[in-house]
Amino acid sequence: MKRVRIKFCGMTRVEDAQDAVALGVDAIGVVLTRKSRRFAGLARAAEIRRSLPPFVMAVALFMDDEPGWIAEAVGAMQPDLLQFHGRESALECARFGCPYLKAVAMGEGAGAHAQIAAHPQAAGFLLDSHAAGEQGGSGRIFDWNRVPRDLRHPLILAGGLTCDNVGSAIRAVRPYAVDVSSGIESVPGVKDAHKMRQFVEEVERACSQE
Repeated sequence: MKRVRIKFCGMTRVEDAQDAVALGVDAIGVVLTRKSRRFAGLARAAEIRRSLPPFVMAVALFMDDEPGWIAEAVGAMQPDLLQFHGRESALECARFGCPYLKAVAMGEGAGAHAQIAAHPQAAGFLLDSHAAGEQGGSGRIFDWNRVPRDLRHPLILAGGLTCDNVGSAIRAVRPYAVDVSSGIESVPGVKDAHKMRQFVEEVERACSQE
């Protein structure tokens, strides 16, 4: 099986980001929507960004935020990639001059195709377990059988992933990447070093089995 990339999201501490880098994680997500329990703030986001070495991507997450705030946050953090979790249109997502991921709300039986079709310029799609209008990071999974199998864009699987189920998720979905937040935490925004290591080990194990 091809190597599955790993993104650790909801980072609020530089030391957690550095631990993730040491484990070989491909991307670090920082939440910059102020309604989130994992909101990092501009100064901390910029500090985390500066701590990342080359070839580890910095991702800034937003959800139905004001364009002025997003522009300010992008200027402060200088992320490699944006991630939008709300009802943003393709035009709203693309206006900031950065490639972006669009989260697709798979909760409550929602379908993915219409949400994906509305964002042809997205660099990839993150399928999460939240319902439309809800935030991610809930710790819930969704039915992986509803994942579209004909996507041309990279698919990032999220929603309730932990070291106990990420191997099964990879074998079932074969995603481009997996994204985890609550599954590697001790409390919201504070990562657990042991859980982070276990998660990476389980991803590597699943990829090496086929």
